[in-house]
Amino acid sequence: MTLVPVAHVSGIFGPLELLPMLIAAALYARRATTLARRGRPVPLWRQICFAAGLLCIAGALITPLSDLADELVIAHMIEHLLIGDIASLLIVLGLTGPLLQPILAIPIFDRLRILCHPVVALALWTITIFTWHAPPLYEAAYGNSATHFLEHAMFISVGVLLWMPVFGPLPNPPWFTAGWKVVYVIVMRLIATVLGNILMWDGQVLYKVYAAGEAKHDIEALADQSIAGVVMMVEGVFLGLGVLAWFFFQAATEGIEKQRLLDLAFENGVELEPERAQRACAAGKSARERLEAQILADAERAGAAIP
Repeated sequence: MTLVPVAHVSGIFGPLELLPMLIAAALYARRATTLARRGRPVPLWRQICFAAGLLCIAGALITPLSDLADELVIAHMIEHLLIGDIASLLIVLGLTGPLLQPILAIPIFDRLRILCHPVVALALWTITIFTWHAPPLYEAAYGNSATHFLEHAMFISVGVLLWMPVFGPLPNPPWFTAGWKVVYVIVMRLIATVLGNILMWDGQVLYKVYAAGEAKHDIEALADQSIAGVVMMVEGVFLGLGVLAWFFFQAATEGIEKQRLLDLAFENGVELEPERAQRACAAGKSARERLEAQILADAERAGAAIP
C-alpha cells in the first residue's frame, strides 16, 4: 500500500506554519491596544477582518482540508485560494496607517514599500503563482515540509502585496485612481483565469504525485486537475465581482461627497479645485471632514476680512 506523504505536519515545519500567524496576531493586538489608549482606535470591522484572515489561514492548514490537500489537486487548490487570495484580502482590510507606522519607521521596511506599487505587486504575484504551479516546483513541495512552508509563505506574502494597492492604507501613485483599480482587479482575475484554463484544458496530467490520493478517492487524475481549474476560476469570478461591486459603490459615494464639497465651497465663496476634493474623498471620512472644516474656516476668515 502506497502512503501519501503529509507535508503539512511532518517534521518541525508543520507547527512553524502557524507561528508567523501567532506573532502577527500578538503584534496586531498590542498595537491596536496602544492606539486605543491614545484615542485612535482601530475600527472594529478592521479588527474582525484581520482576525478572520488569520483564522482562514489556520483553518486551511490545520483542519482535515490540509490532509486532503496532500491527496487531491482540488483540495490543494482550495487551500491555496484560501490562504493566498481570501485570507490575504481580509488581512489587508484589517490594516490601517497607524497600525503600520512602527514597521514603516524601520528604514528597510520603508524602502520595501515599492513592493506595494500596483505594477510591481501584480508582477510579483503573477510570477509567484505560475512558478509554484509549474509541475517541477509544485511536485518538489509535495511531501517536503520545508518547501511547502516556503510555498505557503510566498502565497500569503504576494497575496497581501497584491491587495495592498487596492485596499491598503499606503499611498498609491497619483495615476492609480478608482478607475485604474477596477482595471487592476480585472487584469488580476484574467491572469488567474489563464492558470485555471491551463489546468482545465491541458489534456495531460501535470501533477503525477497525486496518483495514490486520486486512487484512494476513486477520481481520475485529469478530472481532479480539471475540477481544480474550475474551482480556481469560479472563486476568481465571485471574488472579482464582489470587489468590483464594492468599487462601483465606493465610486458613487465618492462622487456624491465630492460634489457636496464643491457645492459647499461655492456657496461660501471659497475656491476649491475638483482634484483636491477628489483626493479628500478618496482618503476617507476624516480627510473629507478636515477639508470641510477648512472650507468653513476659510469662508469665516474671508468674511471677517471684509470691512
